Amino acid sequence: MQSNKQLDHKIWGIAWPAILSNISIPMLGLVDSAILGHLDSSNYLGAVAIGAALLSFLYWGFSFLRMGTTGLVARAEGAGDNYRSILILARSSVLALGLAALILLCHQPLISLGLWLMAPDAELQPLTASYAGIRIYSAPAVLVTYTVVGWFIGRQDTRWPMVIVIITNLTNIALDFLLIMGLGLYSDGAAIATVCAEYLGCAIALFAVFRKLPPINWPDLAIDLTEANAYKHIMQSNRHLFVRTLCLLFSFAFFTAQGENLGTEVLAANTLMMQLMMMAAYGMDGFAFAAEGLCGQSLGAGQLQAFHRTVRRCALWTAIAAGTVSFSLWSLQLVLVDLLTGLDSVKELMLLYFPWLIVLPLAAGPSYLLDGIFIGAAETHYMMSTMLLSVSVIYLPLWYLTLGMGNHGLWLAFTAFNLARGLTLFYWFARLTREQRWLPANQS
Repeated sequence: MQSNKQLDHKIWGIAWPAILSNISIPMLGLVDSAILGHLDSSNYLGAVAIGAALLSFLYWGFSFLRMGTTGLVARAEGAGDNYRSILILARSSVLALGLAALILLCHQPLISLGLWLMAPDAELQPLTASYAGIRIYSAPAVLVTYTVVGWFIGRQDTRWPMVIVIITNLTNIALDFLLIMGLGLYSDGAAIATVCAEYLGCAIALFAVFRKLPPINWPDLAIDLTEANAYKHIMQSNRHLFVRTLCLLFSFAFFTAQGENLGTEVLAANTLMMQLMMMAAYGMDGFAFAAEGLCGQSLGAGQLQAFHRTVRRCALWTAIAAGTVSFSLWSLQLVLVDLLTGLDSVKELMLLYFPWLIVLPLAAGPSYLLDGIFIGAAETHYMMSTMLLSVSVIYLPLWYLTLGMGNHGLWLAFTAFNLARGLTLFYWFARLTREQRWLPANQS
């Protein structure tokens, strides 16, 4: 049995590249927001906030391609079935291209529906529609990259995902300065920069896969890719993740829309704070990624004791990370606010609501880790049921009951929603552990 030191070394070997790559994702949003936040009008920032939320709702709705691939690949790798691991990636990629083609075919009504649901101000609507209309063309690159990243994480390799994300985001940042500040394209420039960077990221992802592939019997793989029932099985097995992700994205889109209803300046302040929150969340998610790969492989190999040891050590590191992030936000809040915007009115609102941001990592940390555990275990239906419960029973009712509190009520509801996700998932984790249901009967 490996020692805690050896296990921690494995966890950090997976977590640190994931943390670096994850943090770079919201840092991209922070750069977009910081550049647009220093323009003369907050309308551009508001348009990008709403347009990005709309595209996130659409793209992340298909992030089951990443999570579902990770869990299935981790179990295949744990069982020593390398061919099945590659076949899962290939089938998921074919499915990703099919879904991307459907998105592009239906993009106009999808964007129109999204704008109708989010109902931006009249002055923001044309800017938002233009931004979303450009960003939609990155669908093939985004969805295929999801599957590749999922494959690497399932194999406990987060270094290539780190390279993919960092190069993509550095490219995006450089193009932001060129197109927004240099050419004066503003919100449209932010969209064009993101599309170009995402296609570059997809090219790097495919290059990484071909470098890592073992010898393959390509004719057999081609035959297996034509099995229609296999794709039906993938969709059925990932429907829980699909519904869960839609609920999560609804929660963010709803938060953005309600902030917009409270005024353009409140929307701008909430957007900048949400970018900081996402950076904190993505950082802590590094240990969730470690849990996905290590827990999945332990269960695939039938090693229940190793699974529980991994859970305990990942929980410890997640708790340390959450405390560190909250303390950092508390101590650096003035610096961060000054860095993100030069608009005095937006600064005042950010400082007013900043305490919610300090509390959020502690409230949400358990849900991030438990998501990783359940993804690695391929027990995703629990993630769907707890997410539905947290949105319908906690988030929306509490928001409605605190309407009189304005933006404080909105942040309270969002914080309680994240806390509820962790508590409900922990209930199912404890129950499955008590009833010894993590492994099939023939593996127990």
